[in-house]
Amino acid sequence: MLGAIIGDIVGSVYEWNNIKTKDFPLFREACFFTDDTVMTCAVAEAIMNGGQKDDFINAMKKYGGMYPDAGYGARFDAWIHSNDRAPYNSLGNGSAMRVSPCAWAMDCSFCARTGAWPSRRALARLSAEVTHNHPEGIKGAMATSDAIFMCRYYFGGYCGDYEQPINDDPAECKRRIGEYIEEEYGYNLSQSLDDIRPNYHFNETCQDTVPQAIIAFLESTDFEDAIRNAISLGGDSDTLAAITGSIAEAAYGIPDWIKDKAYTYLDEPLKDVLRRWETNVVIK
Repeated sequence: MLGAIIGDIVGSVYEWNNIKTKDFPLFREACFFTDDTVMTCAVAEAIMNGGQKDDFINAMKKYGGMYPDAGYGARFDAWIHSNDRAPYNSLGNGSAMRVSPCAWAMDCSFCARTGAWPSRRALARLSAEVTHNHPEGIKGAMATSDAIFMCRYYFGGYCGDYEQPINDDPAECKRRIGEYIEEEYGYNLSQSLDDIRPNYHFNETCQDTVPQAIIAFLESTDFEDAIRNAISLGGDSDTLAAITGSIAEAAYGIPDWIKDKAYTYLDEPLKDVLRRWETNVVIK
């Protein structure tokens, strides 16, 4: 969850001023949190409140009201400030940038014991469907959540009757994750960042953000490198980096200095969500 927030903060100053290089200061004074951070916290609160459909709707509208100028897309902005509780068939990348808490609510130990996805996998779908109920919107959220969970599972060394631990082989972990995402969701992950970067431009759809964000993780060497990879593509930089950061956190963890610096950009209500999440959600 914090990985998504860090990606958002670092990418905030490059969304409308794209750069095509990995050589930039990770944190700038002008950095700020955007709607990606706000809605990630809303999803976390929804899960802590029960994880039902109304919990997601209520939390998104609540935090949308608390942060009315966070940079929402036009249709989402209209939705959060209206009395309408119905989804609006969005395929935007907002469903993927906010989904990370859903992947951390899933039980790796259950998967290791049974070889099956935990039942709480459905949270990712539900978190998307309340607004982004277009098939591409759902797919983007599910693919991101699956990638995060699989990083937790493989890089975390979980094993049982169905798996052998491969956490000492990052390349094999990534190969399995990439292969699964391609087969399950039909995303093309075969391009390299160098292939994508020259012609990539701003795009707010899941189908043209999520695959690129996953590739940025697959080519990374650590958490910071993953964030730099994502931002170096250009495009919707804060959201790309939020999605990549959410996956990279599950694989690598986050260096303490990066965590501490990111907290300085958050206000007290958002810090409170993070504290409550760390206290109330038991990661298995």
